[in-house]
Amino acid sequence: MKLSLMILTAALTFSCGVFAAESGTLRLGIDPSYPPMDSKAPDGSLKGFDVDLGNEICRRIQARCQWVELEFSGMIPALQARKIDAILSSMAITQKREQQILFTSKLFQFKSRLIARQGSPLAAGLQALSGKQIGVQSGTQFEGYALTNWVPLGAHVVAYKSQDEVFADLQNGRLDGALLGSVEADFGFLRTPAGRGFAFVGEPLSMGDRGTGIGLRKDETAIQASINAAIAAMLKDGTYAQIAKKYFDFDPYGN
Repeated sequence: MKLSLMILTAALTFSCGVFAAESGTLRLGIDPSYPPMDSKAPDGSLKGFDVDLGNEICRRIQARCQWVELEFSGMIPALQARKIDAILSSMAITQKREQQILFTSKLFQFKSRLIARQGSPLAAGLQALSGKQIGVQSGTQFEGYALTNWVPLGAHVVAYKSQDEVFADLQNGRLDGALLGSVEADFGFLRTPAGRGFAFVGEPLSMGDRGTGIGLRKDETAIQASINAAIAAMLKDGTYAQIAKKYFDFDPYGN
């Protein structure tokens, strides 16, 4: 155990030096519309599980986090255009995205859920999707899943720039349901006053991803190594668990 910890510490120290030599600032793309993962405080500052993890990772790799607010669908184009250095906004690791960008090791992993008004016909099962308006955030794995699996069943998939817009149209009746991550749906909507009268419908869904990670450009293998070492160290020394307890009463890592 001691030997493995020494190896991990040495790797982290080396990778930190590599990163610090390249740049002192890591520009992280974030869409702050997904509490408790990504959101804004009343004073305009960013907060959430992603933000706390990112700030701790930056501290460990001796970098300064600079958070850049973007629409989720614009994250990968902004990364490829070098407007940001990394994406830390609950982005799922999928095969399609891995063709475009590089991912760090996993940060956390949740199932996905459909939410609708209590008593909705959608509670009857997939056969009730025909003719229903299902809201998703543009550019997410939820959009891809719904287009692939639910449009053939007759559902109308409506994509929005932000999750807040999805919730707004769900409330005012323009949507019959919304598909998103279970934790974001629960903490960001169902447990709030806006979510009264709504509930999960159907079973939790697996999107085939490998959890969420930090997105990087394909050639940023040195930064990937430094961040992976920081994540491993946080898991090992209990820092990850301490941060998680601020938001959840379960282990979000998804072992």
